[in-house]
Amino acid sequence: MGSRARGRIERGGREAAAARPATVRRALPGGVTFVLVLVLLLAGACSSGTDSRDSGGRQSQKTVSVAENAKKGDSDWRIARRGRGAEHEIEGYADQVSVLPGQQFRLFVSTTTSGFSVQAFRMGWYGGVQARRVWRSGTYPGVRQAGARIDPATRTVSAPWRPSLTVSTKGWPEGSYLMMLTAASGARRYVPVTVRSSSAVGRVVVLNATTTWQAYNMWGGYDLYMGPSGGDGDRASAVSFDRPYDGNGAGKFMTYEQPAIALAEKVGVPLAYATDNDLHADPNLLKGARGLLTLGHDEYWSSNMRQRATQARDQGVNIAFLGANAVNRHIRFAATPLGANRLVVCYKDSGTDPVARHNPAESTQDWRLPPMPRPESDLIGIQYMCFPAEGALTVTRPDFWLFRGTGVRAGTRFPGVIGPEADALNRDGPTPDTLEIVANSPITCGNRTAVAHTSYYTNRQGAGVFATGTMRWVCAMRGPACGHGVTEAGQRFVTQVSETLVRAMAEGPLGRSHPSRPNYKLTGNPR
Repeated sequence: MGSRARGRIERGGREAAAARPATVRRALPGGVTFVLVLVLLLAGACSSGTDSRDSGGRQSQKTVSVAENAKKGDSDWRIARRGRGAEHEIEGYADQVSVLPGQQFRLFVSTTTSGFSVQAFRMGWYGGVQARRVWRSGTYPGVRQAGARIDPATRTVSAPWRPSLTVSTKGWPEGSYLMMLTAASGARRYVPVTVRSSSAVGRVVVLNATTTWQAYNMWGGYDLYMGPSGGDGDRASAVSFDRPYDGNGAGKFMTYEQPAIALAEKVGVPLAYATDNDLHADPNLLKGARGLLTLGHDEYWSSNMRQRATQARDQGVNIAFLGANAVNRHIRFAATPLGANRLVVCYKDSGTDPVARHNPAESTQDWRLPPMPRPESDLIGIQYMCFPAEGALTVTRPDFWLFRGTGVRAGTRFPGVIGPEADALNRDGPTPDTLEIVANSPITCGNRTAVAHTSYYTNRQGAGVFATGTMRWVCAMRGPACGHGVTEAGQRFVTQVSETLVRAMAEGPLGRSHPSRPNYKLTGNPR
């Protein structure tokens, strides 16, 4: 159930085949600048044809997505797998998990070197380069900030630092961003920030799993899984966004989300961007959306998050879970000195959670456990079953609409695609009556054998809910670079299915054209 897999973290990230030089901006004489700006304004006015605007005169989101990804990317966005520099040579965090376009956020940076600079990269497709630099700073003096502060009651780690700079997102397109901090020594770290969408109407919402990133963040020595002992006896019961992420600063994003974002932007459908924090805070976030796309590892959900996703489904909004172990842990949000919803509370045990007696609905153990069991299969269709999982995704319904055109037959296997966590049918329920099992994958689960499932169901409102049942689905988009025996054939299958899915979600309720064919009530393994 979201077990720490230290040393088993999914690896991936094939470098771009061809590096592209960064754009160099040079100052022009004032008169030339005026003429150039005038020409560009006139050209923009002349080029905005009727096909790029809806009936209200607003630029179509699909056109925006296509136009943005037609721009030249910047291949120097990657930090080497084994980044340079000591652990604290350069690190930082933002005071906002997400901002609306044009809003500001502050960066808190600590470095042991004489100075640092910052670049902002928007993640997307960009002809395969997969990122574009939208902003870069000048050089700031380096300051070594205070060490980690630890709350003795909850073992919550925070970094009580002074702000280093304020960043404006004026002119930045909506999307997932990596702020790259570069120390004077050349050492680099990421700070993830989402420029969220003000409206999801007519779009597929890409959800960054920020609560899960923070749950596994060991910066300062504590996360929701362990403390200095290396076990769970001294783990934290609440984790704060007021601190850097460990490793390169964006490990969970790179492994479980970045390849899927690149694919979705390549497809060119209308997309919106949000985070777990936003889904919790904004009751209207999914209003009018075509779909919700949760990515490789989206484990930690609050009551608001689950309620809003369920309501959206019941209003015809499609949902795709491109991972496993989703909606497994129940959390609460609380405030920190930097603002609301910047503390993730998860005791994982109703016996130690102080609210369990007087407010059992908000007690923070697994969703399926007492005092108020609400298994996640009610929303997902299947639910978390196994860690460590290893196996081949095995097709059982080759005529399933998402599998058409992939060349699969009954029994086709894709090695390595199942793992390191897997989901399966919850035979004790609650399970949607319309659930269809489309892949039935024998796996090893530690020292035993088990079966993982891939599922799909539709409801009366037309919403379709697809769940891959494996945490390695997004990683498999990288093919052999993912490791674990994933093949190029597996990469092609996962990629084609995902592209078909995203396109279809963007068209509207999946159940209208692709109703599920229930089979989960069959005895034995679903066929």
